[in-house]
Amino acid sequence: MELWFTEKQTPNLGLSCKITGTLHTEQTEYQDLAVVDTVQYGRMLVLDGMVMTTEADEFVYHEMISHVALHTHPNPKRVLVVGGGDGGAIREILKHDSVETAVLAEIDRRVVEVSQQYLPSIAGSLTDPRVTLAIGDGVAHVREHQGAYDVILIDSTEPIGPAVGLFSREFYQDVYQALTPDGIMVAQSESPFVNQDVIQMIHRNLAGVFPLKYLYLASIPTYPSGLWSFTMASKKWDPLQVDFTGKKQFNTKYYNSGIHYGAFKLPQFAAELV
Repeated sequence: MELWFTEKQTPNLGLSCKITGTLHTEQTEYQDLAVVDTVQYGRMLVLDGMVMTTEADEFVYHEMISHVALHTHPNPKRVLVVGGGDGGAIREILKHDSVETAVLAEIDRRVVEVSQQYLPSIAGSLTDPRVTLAIGDGVAHVREHQGAYDVILIDSTEPIGPAVGLFSREFYQDVYQALTPDGIMVAQSESPFVNQDVIQMIHRNLAGVFPLKYLYLASIPTYPSGLWSFTMASKKWDPLQVDFTGKKQFNTKYYNSGIHYGAFKLPQFAAELV
């Protein structure tokens, strides 16, 4: 008998993966949480039936939500991740020697704990002394820390349930206030194929808040359509003007200087969304 996990990514689209077993399931205070072992992608973290990350392709998402901003900012010292309880973004942030403090503001403690137990290759850096775990409402954390961060990464699920507030204009205004005068924000902004309304909403809500905003893309096989987007908003630094001369080279599987620039070269249909 074969066992399969299927995520219904839209009412008309699904992703099915053959699994060898279910490693963990529970209903947390906030959501249904599961870890399954897939044949194709290794261990997979699932929240409310949606794929959050897998061992095989997580590096694309975590490198692209982190390094584009951290290479754009010339000296990022204090970095906040809102959401991202699996710890992958934190792992990538800590590769930058300038980073002194990396704060993870995750509302669901169990996501962190289960990731540490079952996904150590992703969550292993959460015990680093530079990391602070701030378990609680990320929206409130941002509001209460004005001028505290050089870079803020919004590593959220899609805009349903606890994540709805992370896509509002009011939240982006609070992010602006939580950043230093030359700070940068990056948010995951869903698929340009199947979530066009989300991308448009994000860019509409950012309009007039930050002077610079950009959409950029990456290929992530287990996310809807396989083509994913991120949105950068910056007070000062332009990602298209980064000089990589003298920048430290460290181990990545997807991100490099060519990808940094190329990710902003949008196909016409995506460019028209913003």
